[in-house]
Amino acid sequence: MSEEVRYERLLPHEIVERRRAKPVAYLAIGGVEWHGEHLAVGNDVLKGHALCCMAARVGGGLVMPPLYWGEPRGEEILESSHDFDGRVAGTMNLPKASFGPGYMKKSHDEEFAFYIELLLHILRELESLGFSACMICCGHYPLIHEARAAAERYASEGKLRVFPFIGFDLAEDLGYRGDHAGYWETSLLMALEPELVDLSRLSDDRADKPIGVFGDDPRDASADFGREAVGVLAERIAAKADELLAEAG
Repeated sequence: MSEEVRYERLLPHEIVERRRAKPVAYLAIGGVEWHGEHLAVGNDVLKGHALCCMAARVGGGLVMPPLYWGEPRGEEILESSHDFDGRVAGTMNLPKASFGPGYMKKSHDEEFAFYIELLLHILRELESLGFSACMICCGHYPLIHEARAAAERYASEGKLRVFPFIGFDLAEDLGYRGDHAGYWETSLLMALEPELVDLSRLSDDRADKPIGVFGDDPRDASADFGREAVGVLAERIAAKADELLAEAG
């Protein structure tokens, strides 16, 4: 059985022991979003949370419950920004209007500001729980902007050191690059949560482009590559957390 690092599943004395050893909190953020017919819609948070758990097992720290809700949805998810022909909504048996302009009843700026406030609330809570540093894994890539804005604002009021990141950014020297439900994300989820990947949902005809997928063809995805990548990323995320703690003093 893997070492338990998830905060909500630990007893108080276990939390105190792990926090004393390394007062780093990991937080994965994302949402529910179309990731092709072959991946679970929670892919962004699922991969981010699993990576955080791996990093905590490598280098210590605690992994907080992930955040699936509250992100801007009017412009920053595939269903609202890239489903031009309505095929994604149709496949989900929903009207295109479900993701149309204004369906969240807020402007993009209002959604952006709301999410920053939500992250600030979480950071304040983490400081109150005795952490010195927080690594925010943005499984949904656009959220790096909100996370950086929240970290910048928090720096003027709090003591917690905060580092928002996108996983592959920490290993670009190896040629890693993100995509949307393509080879990269599919390989990672095959390694982290294989039961949530079903490539049989995609056509065998390579001329038939998968719906709502961007990047190299997911039909070429490899669990072996995924395991290699997440191993590297977990080590580098843990190392970055050590740097953050050193900065916190």
